[in-house]
Amino acid sequence: MANRALVPLLLCFFFLLALASAQIVDCGVADEDLSKGDDIDHHKGNNDGKGNLKPSQCGGEFRRRCSKTHHKKPCLLFCNKCCAKCLCVPPGTYGNKNTCPCYDNWKTKKGGPKCP
Repeated sequence: MANRALVPLLLCFFFLLALASAQIVDCGVADEDLSKGDDIDHHKGNNDGKGNLKPSQCGGEFRRRCSKTHHKKPCLLFCNKCCAKCLCVPPGTYGNKNTCPCYDNWKTKKGGPKCP
């Protein structure tokens, strides 16, 4: 009888454990990196036109940038490349590219913008 009462309790425990693990690993970026409140500083460029992001912070930034587009896959692909090169992702989900000169000035062969 005690074993029957223990099964739902164990299932509930493992479900909560899995849920907590998913929260920790979500996006591959530690929560403390995103909650510092200094994300505006990441958009300020250096003298070389690059931003102040660390490569490990790009994942959360380009996911944020592409969060509202209907073209997720290409947006994520190119934004990832741009963040890796420029170490900067503009604020918001559209526009504001002037805050990241490297991001703004990287063009395709046809002269269009490379970075979303």
